[in-house]
Amino acid sequence: MSASTQPRVPRIGISLGDPGGIGPEVTVRALHALRSTAADEGASLRPIVYGQPEVWARALAVTGLADPLPPGSLVACDDALLEALPWSGPHPRGGLASLRYLARATDDLASGAVDGLCTAPLAKAAVAGHAPGFRGHTEFLQERLGSARVVMLMASERLRVALATTHVALAQVPSLLTVERLCGVARLVLGELQERFGVAQPRLAVCGLNPHAGEHGAFGDEELRVVAPAVAQLRAEGWSVEGPLPADGLFAGIFNGLAGGSAPDAVLAMYHDQGLVPFKMAAFHDGVNVTLGLPRPRTSPDHGTAFDIAGRGVADHRSMLAALRLCARLAARTQPSEQGREQGREQAREQA
Repeated sequence: MSASTQPRVPRIGISLGDPGGIGPEVTVRALHALRSTAADEGASLRPIVYGQPEVWARALAVTGLADPLPPGSLVACDDALLEALPWSGPHPRGGLASLRYLARATDDLASGAVDGLCTAPLAKAAVAGHAPGFRGHTEFLQERLGSARVVMLMASERLRVALATTHVALAQVPSLLTVERLCGVARLVLGELQERFGVAQPRLAVCGLNPHAGEHGAFGDEELRVVAPAVAQLRAEGWSVEGPLPADGLFAGIFNGLAGGSAPDAVLAMYHDQGLVPFKMAAFHDGVNVTLGLPRPRTSPDHGTAFDIAGRGVADHRSMLAALRLCARLAARTQPSEQGREQGREQAREQA
């Protein structure tokens, strides 16, 4: 293959997250692992790190590794931190730093300066002290990039779980579930499974909200009023969708191999813990948080800041490594069809 026909190596932005957490050190380890396994699928990417030279140098010292960044790959956000931040839980300065890393990286994602974004964990409460109303990366990116609808998808080699609702109080979930919402979320998940994950005919399993999926209305009627009609509508549109299904039996069947060849390509959970508890039990070390519905892909490791072990050099980098690899693969699939994706986003806006 000639140089002119070689696929372009995707530029992946990496926001370092809270400088007092494990984000910087797992980023160092993950990038070092990528350089050591450059021939692996998905390992080809050009990293652009958004942080501060002092924070990056400290992460290198903690890991004891050589700098894995090519020259000129650190975008310095020097105004975010006025002095060294200790390894000691969430701190207002850490919240400000991580917010500015994220904002700069998101602006570059919007402009196309990077082809995808991988975000290291931050402390939501610390960021909210500088950005009132901040709820997390997903909502920040949605607002900043002007996406009509976004969906949180947790992905691993074994399991994918999408969420109908994310960072809201459990008491609010029933009122947020509507036929329109579930159909919109499901269409986005199924469409991106086709377009970016390369699943030709994706299958989606939809959880019920209540125990036993409501037991025909005995434990709540959301399945009868909302979930079942949404599934019927999606089927009428030609999608392969099953539900509402009892969440406990569904996940147990997938984990124990009982689903066999009929295992779904993704599960749609009704609320945060319904989906994330089983996912993290199955894929804590290689799970990836993916934001669907953005113009370009965004991924993140499926863990938090882990302030209690930050700076000790013991943080596990495998989820960050998986997040970088998946972001590169999704970015490579995203680049050739920007016009088609924009048309799809316009359709999603009309349906939202």
